[in-house]
Amino acid sequence: MNKQLFVLVFLFSLSGNAQDVFGQWTTVDDETKEKKSIVEIFKREGEIFGKIIEIFDISKRDLSCIHCEGEDYNKPILGLEIIKNMEEDGEYYRKGTVIDPENGKTYKLRLALDEDDNDLLQVRGYIGFFYQTQYWERVKE
Repeated sequence: MNKQLFVLVFLFSLSGNAQDVFGQWTTVDDETKEKKSIVEIFKREGEIFGKIIEIFDISKRDLSCIHCEGEDYNKPILGLEIIKNMEEDGEYYRKGTVIDPENGKTYKLRLALDEDDNDLLQVRGYIGFFYQTQYWERVKE
């Protein structure tokens, strides 16, 4: 009986880790399908954030977010927090925003792991009822 309980607890703990959105994710360009950057997703004061920690195109590494508004205006894109104030809501993370540093636009955001592949993160930005979805790839160590 104790072995069965141990196995169930062990399997449950593995499935919980598989549902984790935290860590590093490679962003992929919608049109070219080229890898663009690495975003690290982390928790701070109970909310979820994500910042750009790597930019693959060397010519873009020193750019600033000249189209961003408010406190993000003219900040370096490398190190910029593009995901802000997300809250866990069941299988999703919601109620936060994402900034597109190329145009400075801010979108409402929903994050979720792909149903079939926990190494894909569904990143869905909203304007009203319209949305666009990207899939980011988990960085494997």
